[in-house]
Amino acid sequence: QDVYLTSNPQITFLGTGTSQGIPVIGSNHPVCLSKDPKDKRLRTSALFQWDDKSVAIDCGPDFRMQMINSECDKLDAIFFTHEHNDHVSGLDDIRPFYFKQGDVPIYANNRVINALRKRFEYIFKSDGNIPGTPNVSVNEIEQNFKFHNKEIIVLNAYHGKLPIFGFRIDNIAYFTDVKTIPDEEFDKLKNLDVLVINALRIEAHYSHLSLSDALKIINKVKPKKAYITHISHKLGFHQDVQKKLPKNVYLAYDGLVVNSN
Repeated sequence: QDVYLTSNPQITFLGTGTSQGIPVIGSNHPVCLSKDPKDKRLRTSALFQWDDKSVAIDCGPDFRMQMINSECDKLDAIFFTHEHNDHVSGLDDIRPFYFKQGDVPIYANNRVINALRKRFEYIFKSDGNIPGTPNVSVNEIEQNFKFHNKEIIVLNAYHGKLPIFGFRIDNIAYFTDVKTIPDEEFDKLKNLDVLVINALRIEAHYSHLSLSDALKIINKVKPKKAYITHISHKLGFHQDVQKKLPKNVYLAYDGLVVNSN
């Protein structure tokens, strides 16, 4: 893949589905039987690229195919939103990047790092890796941080009662698995070109935004464009839902690339 050579970030939606993906195994739900490629969703993840940098947001169980599909051959870091399975279980698939580049930097809060250490103990061993396994360099974050030439703004939100992170890079803000955003965080969401926010389904959910919940946040933030991700089959067919959305609000789909300007 050609190196992305502009300082304005672009975002590739590697996956836009909920924890089971779409189609759900064994489901005869009409959306799961759809032939429309936009109704087929890998687990939610994204790739930010600017200059010669490539940063993944989360690495779930579909990470290997997402990297292949995006033709990404260089990984400068992974930023983690939280520790749930559909956002971390692909960590072992960084092996090709490790073999080519060396340690892969990861950025997460202390709770998430501890969960990763427990789950992937062999990756974090301090006495040397088992041959053939990857290694990471750990960066614990709780607030805004510098990554190469960018200030990464950490966005705080709640997934039910679980505190999670979103990230703003220049004028793109990315959230997933949100149920509530504290009022004080909205100051960090001014003058956005792109807001990415989750919407699980039409009906209310205890730990995820519904479509109407997400649209209320979009209306409050007023980005130039908004993209919805972390979608379940219960939201409906991509084409049907898209027709009902307000102007400048879009359902994201796997492989979609969006620029910040």
